[in-house]
Amino acid sequence: MIEPSSPGTGPAIAQSSPLPAADVVVELSGVSKVFGLSGGRAAGGTVEALTGIDLAIHRGEFISLIGPSGCGKSTLLRLVGDLTSTTSGTVAVNGKSAERARLDRDYGMVFQAPVLFDWRSVQKNVELPLEIIGRSKAEREAKAREMLDLVELSDFTDHQPWQLSGGMQQRVAIARALAVDPAILLMDEPFGALDEMTRERMNLELLQIWDRTGTTVIFVTHSIPEAVFLSTRVVVMSARPGRITKVVPIDLPRERSVDTRELERYFELVTEVREGLRAGEGGAGLAPAARVRAEGLSA
Repeated sequence: MIEPSSPGTGPAIAQSSPLPAADVVVELSGVSKVFGLSGGRAAGGTVEALTGIDLAIHRGEFISLIGPSGCGKSTLLRLVGDLTSTTSGTVAVNGKSAERARLDRDYGMVFQAPVLFDWRSVQKNVELPLEIIGRSKAEREAKAREMLDLVELSDFTDHQPWQLSGGMQQRVAIARALAVDPAILLMDEPFGALDEMTRERMNLELLQIWDRTGTTVIFVTHSIPEAVFLSTRVVVMSARPGRITKVVPIDLPRERSVDTRELERYFELVTEVREGLRAGEGGAGLAPAARVRAEGLSA
């Protein structure tokens, strides 16, 4: 396994402040999702994954979705990415349908597994989406080098994925997702399989990437500390059928580093998210004031 030298504590990362309602880039209104329907009718057993989801996400935000297993976090992410369709309600991305946004390549996606092609080099893996959309060889190579430099893997362009550690493979996957300059980055537990030390280092590196690119990030995680450390807001979901039960604004200092995890306010926010999860175990819906916060607006 090949791993570059540790970046140590790294620089503090500036967090963006919440933006006005006019900058909403993702809006879900009355969204529900039921699996097992055929032609609008039940086909055998059905599973109600999500119900009554109302959420607005602003340009440049880092939003984490957290909730118990099976609550529909990943389903919600896939609805935004047009990898599945709603049963009811609407999803708008940059003022258009999720399908149109996908066709316009408004977002990139990173999964828990890197999903790299072993027969392609690191460079060629990052070039793949550009190759698919018909960019020239020179454009592909230049953009891939730029993205690999962004994730600090410029010395590994000719390596094969199997020669890299798990953390490095995920950085390649992030570089590939960013290669088409997406406005939104969808991340489905990308660090879930990593050891704790690598995960914390990847958190810092992700914040550096987010800070440099200004991309809006929607991030699924089961880790409360990770959600609090990374986010501008944490969206807490109930057990299935998934509802938004609480939205926690993360008012930590704009500059975040390893020392952020030692702040008293950090621990208070971790506790607030944990209590929100416990309160949502019964599947209670959003109160009106909480819905206002979920939409990112002033009460």
